[in-house]
Order: sequence, then C-alpha cells, then structure tokens
Amino acid sequence: CYSQGDNHPVMCVSWDDAKAYIAWLARKTGKGYRLLSEAEWEYAARAGTTAARYWGESPDQACSYANAMDATGKSQVPGARDAHNCNDGQAYTANVGSYKPNAFGLYDMIGNVWEWTEDCTNDNYNGAPVDGSAWTSGDCGRRMLRGGSWDLGPRLVRTAVRFNIVSSFRVDYLGFRLARMLP
Repeated sequence: CYSQGDNHPVMCVSWDDAKAYIAWLARKTGKGYRLLSEAEWEYAARAGTTAARYWGESPDQACSYANAMDATGKSQVPGARDAHNCNDGQAYTANVGSYKPNAFGLYDMIGNVWEWTEDCTNDNYNGAPVDGSAWTSGDCGRRMLRGGSWDLGPRLVRTAVRFNIVSSFRVDYLGFRLARMLP
C-alpha cells in the first residue's frame, strides 16, 4: 500500500464497510446519511454537461480536474501503462479538493478513488428507476462504482464509466461519498 494523510479520501473500504459507517454516523449525529444512487452520482458529476468529462472532451486536461494516472504515476507506480498526457505530481491518492471543482462546485467526482453507489449491479439501464433512486434489484451481491480512480488512464477516466464488484471487496482504489438526507 502507500501512505496517506488525513486529508486524503477514505480507501480500502467495501460497500459493506461504507454502509456500516453510515449507520454509525447516523447514530452519532442523529442525521440521515446514505450512499448516492448511480443516477444521482452521474447528475452530480456531470454538473450540466454532456461531454465525456465534466471539464470537456480532452483527457489532457485531467491533471487540473482529477487525480488519475499521469506521468508522475507512470514513473512511480509499478506496472502502470495507460497514462494521461500531463503531470500533477501525484502518483497515488491526493488530498481531497486538490483539483478544480465541477460546475456544481463538487470536487473529485472523477479520479482519486472509485465511489460506491447504492445500486445493485445491472448490465445496462434497461428497466432502471426513472426517478433517480437506487436500483435495488439485479445482482445485489455486487454493487456499482462510479468516478474512476488514481490508477486509470484516459480511456476510463470519463463520467459515464461504470464498474461493479462484490460488495465485500476492499482495495486501495475503492472509497465512497455520502449524501446527507434533509429533514
């Protein structure tokens, strides 16, 4: 693994761990929290754009907007292959908020760590809820991830990219983002 500071994203957590944290936080604060649905995540990440990335079509601008594989990572991460044509000085995770936010003012929607969503795995969007809620049917032993991570090159660092994995899996490129429920 690699070292992280207090301002780095949480990582090495499974979907099950994220859900346990949410339950603990709700008890501690008396407020409701949850994981975003896949639809909510994409809406928040796109921030009104239709481009491949919230900053536009060019992957070469990634180092200003997202912590992804670049020249620094390629030189320091064993086995790194596909990299962005830029250099942000970060090989692994970076401090949260180090890159420019999207048009909604949200940071790190792409890169740093994949973010668990509430959704069960489904191969496509046929039959998905139309109200933005999480898809709670399908293969619920596997959960959907969005946003990509520090170890990905231009082909996968895009807003529309989705990934799924077993809900108990932990690794250094998995994390989560919370939504707070309003009263």
